[in-house]
Amino acid sequence: MLRSLQIEPAKCTGCLQCEMACSYQAESVFNPSKSRIKVFTFHEEGRFVPYTCTQCTEAWCMHACPVEAIVINEATGAKEVIDDICVGCKVCTIACPFGTVNYNQDTGTVDKCDLCGGEPECAKACPTDAITYVDADHT
Repeated sequence: MLRSLQIEPAKCTGCLQCEMACSYQAESVFNPSKSRIKVFTFHEEGRFVPYTCTQCTEAWCMHACPVEAIVINEATGAKEVIDDICVGCKVCTIACPFGTVNYNQDTGTVDKCDLCGGEPECAKACPTDAITYVDADHT
């Protein structure tokens, strides 16, 4: 059974624990700028919306990659970047309509959510369950 992240913005308090957990899992540093999930702040409304890769069925980033560096993890359904193949051309960053594939200047490759291999740290860290990992048929 495939699972996916479910995001409920109304529950988000803007604590950024998801960003901290993600950056630590992915880069071994507590640095929100290195996170694969971001919390968008609507200042005037006082609202927060977490967003990350939705693991699209019609993954435009994957289809756009000229070196086929984005592949489907059969166990999780995540579209994952193979760093050894990625040439850092950034075509996938342009192809993603949600802006969730980002260039990593430190590595010269792109980063995107890979669902932490099926155990997303952002969902574990969210104290209000604004981010949960659910049966994909539920979303």
